[in-house]
Amino acid sequence: MRNVLLLCLLGAALTAFRSSSSRQTTLSNAPVPDSILPVRGFCIGAPRKPALDAFIKFIKEELAPRKVNTLVLRIEYNYQYESYPELRDSAALSKADIKKLVQVCRQNGISLIPQLNLLGHQSWASHTNNLLVKYPQFDETPWVKMPEKYEWPNADGLYCKSYCPLHPDVHAVVFKLMDELCDVFESKAYHAGLDEVFYIGESKCPRCGGRDKAELFAGEVTLLRNHLAEKGRSLWIWGDRLIDGKTTGIGMWEGSLNNTYRAIDMIPKDVTICDWHYDRPDKTPVYFAMKGLKVITCPWRKPEFASIQLKDMLDFRSTSTPIMKDRYQGMMQTIWSGAEDFMDEYYGRKAPRAEQPGKPVDTLHTQSRCFRQLYDDIAKATL
Repeated sequence: MRNVLLLCLLGAALTAFRSSSSRQTTLSNAPVPDSILPVRGFCIGAPRKPALDAFIKFIKEELAPRKVNTLVLRIEYNYQYESYPELRDSAALSKADIKKLVQVCRQNGISLIPQLNLLGHQSWASHTNNLLVKYPQFDETPWVKMPEKYEWPNADGLYCKSYCPLHPDVHAVVFKLMDELCDVFESKAYHAGLDEVFYIGESKCPRCGGRDKAELFAGEVTLLRNHLAEKGRSLWIWGDRLIDGKTTGIGMWEGSLNNTYRAIDMIPKDVTICDWHYDRPDKTPVYFAMKGLKVITCPWRKPEFASIQLKDMLDFRSTSTPIMKDRYQGMMQTIWSGAEDFMDEYYGRKAPRAEQPGKPVDTLHTQSRCFRQLYDDIAKATL
């Protein structure tokens, strides 16, 4: 009798082990149905040429097994543009380099989307980006000089430079850059950035001074969208300028305090909104969806917030009307470092960087931990 009992217990344990093993295999290998989460994204700065092969390996070994199906690459000026070669960074990626990325993404079912920041983010800290270096006449605030040592806050209200959306020549350049990137990336979508635009409709600008900032912002979004639509492409943007930062209490970074938020009622409804919130898991996807816009939630460094945001996204999709459900598109992990720095952190080759200079590193809140947590949770949601 005792032997029979032992055999029964052994059999039960073996069955449980097989069941557990089977579940683990399912977790790692089963596809994530698009009906559960249409967009499973990853956004990162494009690698420099020496790190290209390592990044391709990362796509194959880390993104593809997690069923990432959308990769937004912040290419900026790290490409050998043919239309305006003077805008290239030194040692920028070639067309052949980009085609390697296109190939590995296609082989693994990943949509590859380029980003070149437009309107805002034409400078960073004390560095002016290539467009305004080569075409200073496009500068919305030419009277604001770049400091040798950047500090925030400052008397000029300088965070990042913007180009003037009403300059008569700026879009001839911008459109060619957009087209060239979409062509070489073989992409049906383009990410224009458009986040954290603080300089717009400045009173001293001879073209847009005194104009409604919301109308200026909406006009730029619409112009970019219409140009892309001519070739069957869609526009993605960050969502912060479309949120009323004062009424919501969200503030000037993840929302707008300069009245651009009213543009949400003026832009085409087929623009996709990448809704980022890093210090609180605000439920603004509902706001964008109710305005008729498709929305993707974007975490960064805090794994616990990514888990909440994913749960919210799944709840929104499961409890909405069919029309609203389609607007809740999914999740995208954002990485605000270059590919090289992120891979060093991810593989443990270097310690994570502090969120702000001079502050200690918060090892619980890192980009790599957030990425792992988000995609672990996505995998569990499909079981």
